[in-house]
Order: sequence, then structure tokens, then C-alpha cells
Amino acid sequence: MASEEPTVSFGDVSHSTFAVGSHAHAESHHRHGPGAVRDQDAEALLKAVRELRADLERVRGTEQTAALDEALADTEEQLARTGQADPTRRERLRALLSDSQALLSVLASAGAVAGLLGM
Repeated sequence: MASEEPTVSFGDVSHSTFAVGSHAHAESHHRHGPGAVRDQDAEALLKAVRELRADLERVRGTEQTAALDEALADTEEQLARTGQADPTRRERLRALLSDSQALLSVLASAGAVAGLLGM
């Protein structure tokens, strides 16, 4: 006689954390994708970074604006993925914005990012 075992079925479990069994325990400390948790400051910085990138598309490109856009893109990606921008990335943006004082006076969005970086 065949025993009646319970059946368990899992759908798509990518990016999931789960445990099975009577004493199972699962914890996840991963942050990934657009659902990364951001605090208010990180959310404000992400918004300002996106606005500045959009504004940079409207100015005549230079090596300086290209470097700034690249650093902003890296920061945007990190904020979206992890929910924070690490100190090294913030320092790089500060340096590029300091070198772009004329840009800061023309673009309000550059001033917003600079302000959120404590400049």
C-alpha cells in the first residue's frame, strides 16, 4: 500500500528566502533591485541625482560633464540596488561638483545634489 505523502510545490523562488521543515529558520539580509529600502536622505539624493542627470543632457557636453554623468549614473545604480550610496561614491561626487562650480550656479539640480552631499 502506497503512503499518502503531502505534496509541496514552489513557484518562482528567485530572490526569495525560505525554509522548510518543522525547525527551519530562514533570514535574508540581501537588498537588491528596485525594491531596495532607502531612508529619506537616500531617497532625496536619488531624486536629486536623477534630476541632475536629466539636466546634464540639456547642456553642452564636456569631459567634465561626462565624468560627472558617469559618477551620477554609478551613484544612481548603487542607490537603487542597495538603498544607499557609500562614502567613497559620495566623496567622488563632491569632488566632481567642486570642480564644476560654474555648473552649480547654472543648474539648480546640481545645487540640490551638492546640498544633499553636505557641500
